[in-house]
Amino acid sequence: MGKGYLWKEDYDEATVGFMLISAAFVFFMIPGLGFLYSGLARRKSALSLIWVVLMAALVGMLQWYFWGYSLAFSKSATNNKFIGDMNSFGFRNVYGKVKDDDTYPEIAFATLQMMFMCVTLSIVSGATAERGKLFPHMVFLFIYATIVYCPICYWIWAPGGWAYQWGVLDWAGGFLEIISAVGGFVYSYFLGRRRENLLINFRPHNVSMVTMGTVILWFGWLLFNGGSTLTPCLRSVYAFFNTNISAVMGGMTWCILDYRSERKWSTVGLCSGIICGLVAATPSSGCITIYASLIQGIIAGIVCNFATKIKYYMNVDDSLDLLAEHGVAGVVGLIFNGFFGADWVIGMDGSTEHEGGWLTHNWKQMYKQIAYIAAVTAYCAVVTALICIVLEHIPYIQLRVNEDAEARGLDEDQIGEFAYDYVEVRRDYYEWGVDTDNIHSSSGETQGNTDDSDETETDNISTIAETTTSISQNNHIDEQLEKQIDVSLSH
Repeated sequence: MGKGYLWKEDYDEATVGFMLISAAFVFFMIPGLGFLYSGLARRKSALSLIWVVLMAALVGMLQWYFWGYSLAFSKSATNNKFIGDMNSFGFRNVYGKVKDDDTYPEIAFATLQMMFMCVTLSIVSGATAERGKLFPHMVFLFIYATIVYCPICYWIWAPGGWAYQWGVLDWAGGFLEIISAVGGFVYSYFLGRRRENLLINFRPHNVSMVTMGTVILWFGWLLFNGGSTLTPCLRSVYAFFNTNISAVMGGMTWCILDYRSERKWSTVGLCSGIICGLVAATPSSGCITIYASLIQGIIAGIVCNFATKIKYYMNVDDSLDLLAEHGVAGVVGLIFNGFFGADWVIGMDGSTEHEGGWLTHNWKQMYKQIAYIAAVTAYCAVVTALICIVLEHIPYIQLRVNEDAEARGLDEDQIGEFAYDYVEVRRDYYEWGVDTDNIHSSSGETQGNTDDSDETETDNISTIAETTTSISQNNHIDEQLEKQIDVSLSH
């Protein structure tokens, strides 16, 4: 009987464990995004946003296995400047070491990078809020991952990429923050604005869920950035702390700005500021000093707070502020690399040599950062727009639901399930029919007394009829009030 094959490669156990734990942390950010988006929306579309965020991650994992990893990190396309090849299609030969001196298997690296892309797609999926069809969006995301994410990822993280060879500083993926924001913003433009008559008294329906989602994101983000060293070292700890201090200052700054105008300590504002600080830290936490991260958090909180007005000037219904909180904050982080990038911070991993930014007298770094930002933004905007235009001309792939579906909510139209039972009760009361539970229990207790059972049944039906009439009257009153408000607003 022949012997089986034994894999003889040796790896550093701490490095492999660190990479897998980091991948798990990054994956945990996905449900955090779902809770955040769901809380920011209205009840009638709360569940659909959790669904679309989770399904976006599933689509990303399939695409990454199929050909995404090969296009983004192909080890045989060393002379390509734009994108990889198909040599690792279906994770072909993605197993152990790529080079003899590697301390981890290639599949561990591919797994961590897969989670990064899944988070990016989940951010983009927020653009569907309250009006986007779900299946067409999944088709969009698969194409977007292939011709937007993978090429740009190759530019900066693959050794053959032009940005990598040029020396652009982008630590844990400022590009993915920019493309998720720009991609979502362009997608929102093609979806169109939500119906104004359906946005009366609009506000986030569950701020507790927003807070929980933000905290989960913060938790995962610490190793999103800290784990980008791929191995536990001084630089990973430094990036961990930089991420935290940027989030702290971003949250405080945004909250103070909101208090200035509202005289209230907004929880949503606090969460928004924390996210801006985390996003800004993504490209910079492994490159800049700690005091620079403190300043960065303040600047990100201020700039992103005012950037929420951009969607009004451009007449785009960016309902979850993807452009302001992800795109603008990502740009802030990349610019801070140009100002405060330090060679001694970058070299904390013991293997990366770079001249840093202005802080260490590398004056040319700034124009590289700006050119990189412009290239990423322009490419993403143009290609995303082309994808949307093509999809809109394919039968059954229209991106937006009709007005009736928007009025009823995506939970009812696209999911068929509800985040909250009482929403379903209010809508489907008439379809549920008569509740006979009490009738049966009453007839069992008074068995043999037909008259009493009849009276009980009559009383129950009368009570249900009265309740139905009351709900109908309340709904009628609500409709009248909405009409009056519409008339007042029109004047």
